[in-house]
Amino acid sequence: MGGQPNGAPSLEDVQRVADFRVALLAFQRGTERVARSAGLTPQWYLLLLLVKGSEGGAEQATVGELSRRMHLAQSTVTELVNRAERAGLVRRTTSAFDGRVANIALTKKGEERFAASFRALTEERRALSRAVARLSR
Repeated sequence: MGGQPNGAPSLEDVQRVADFRVALLAFQRGTERVARSAGLTPQWYLLLLLVKGSEGGAEQATVGELSRRMHLAQSTVTELVNRAERAGLVRRTTSAFDGRVANIALTKKGEERFAASFRALTEERRALSRAVARLSR
């Protein structure tokens, strides 16, 4: 992104960032709407997304991993996982490598609700992708 000689951003740069933020807000609102229609809170949708899309590809995650990726305190993530577990969306299993660690995975109900939401958000993801492309011009 370029700028003005005095260090001020160019109008074009500001407009691109503003357009991106509008697209990001639209994506967030769309995600909230779709998640709720599938019986998920927006936080549950994010939790299911991050478990299913775990960094190692194992489709499971620990509270520590989720805390780091969500930029939330472990206690906050633990409570979110507890609520999702009570709702039947995730299950915990003890790690085979460390008995102090629990792996979180989606249940059948969690898989179904996540998949329905994920499919319904295809156009929102495309629109956000286009906005990111415009931002980096």
